[in-house]
Amino acid sequence: MKDTLSLKEQQLEAGFPERLVPLPDGSRVAWREAGDTAAEFAVVLLHGISSGAASWLDLALALGDKARVLAWDAPGYGVSTPLAQPTPGDADYARALEQSLQALGVRRCLLVGHSLGALMAARLAGTASGLVEQLVLISPAGGYGAPAKAEQQAKVRQGRLASLAEKGVAGLAAVIDQRLVSDQAPESVRAWVRWNTARMQPQGYAQAVELLCGSDLGQAAGKLSMPVQVWVGEHDVVTPPAACKAWSELLGADYGTLAAAGHASPVEQPVAIAQKLASLLNQSTRTPTCRQP
Repeated sequence: MKDTLSLKEQQLEAGFPERLVPLPDGSRVAWREAGDTAAEFAVVLLHGISSGAASWLDLALALGDKARVLAWDAPGYGVSTPLAQPTPGDADYARALEQSLQALGVRRCLLVGHSLGALMAARLAGTASGLVEQLVLISPAGGYGAPAKAEQQAKVRQGRLASLAEKGVAGLAAVIDQRLVSDQAPESVRAWVRWNTARMQPQGYAQAVELLCGSDLGQAAGKLSMPVQVWVGEHDVVTPPAACKAWSELLGADYGTLAAAGHASPVEQPVAIAQKLASLLNQSTRTPTCRQP
């Protein structure tokens, strides 16, 4: 398995290299990029709470000949600077995202948010519809910020932060694949899921827990003027299909399932997702101007 991971790391650096983007406040955000790096239109990929930009490697390699592909390490992940706010919300991540895309020369995008990334993506899409032409939420986290979820919010915050303190990032990574992929997932997929989790930074993860606990995906209802898709792995036990279907109905989104995939579908079924995104690209890349709300 070490040889497999070494090959993945080589593919990562050769085909999906990292670049650091400075923001106006002096912080920096790490992005990985494939395809035409000068294009003003891009597919923008946002990872989940236990992952990172590299988790999109195989999808980016499959899609890079069709579009510019960008994936960030969210603030506090990888070498990206943590946010200044000790308990940041979705607006703080969306601001860093929008500033990053401006610095990268992206004027229009197909925005993809996986799991926790869906909260960031939905927030940006609700406030920057000219930038976001299409929105795809894969196994979206709903968040625990709604008043009705106050009790759950406290339990989730306490549980996640206690696990981090007790096990550390390495301990979390060692078992993370057990709930994130389907039973049929090969060891190579499981190892790549663990590899990405192992590169989390404790401060960034703790801030992301605050985002998860303080945000509510339902707040995006009625604010999304672009086409929206909600997809979920058919074997997802973290954000199950029934829950994702309910979110799609609330957001007015098209709903679809991903065969032979659990929660970490971008790692488990990257080619299938790339194909679905490619079909959406035909609608976006031929649009000459920004979509207006």
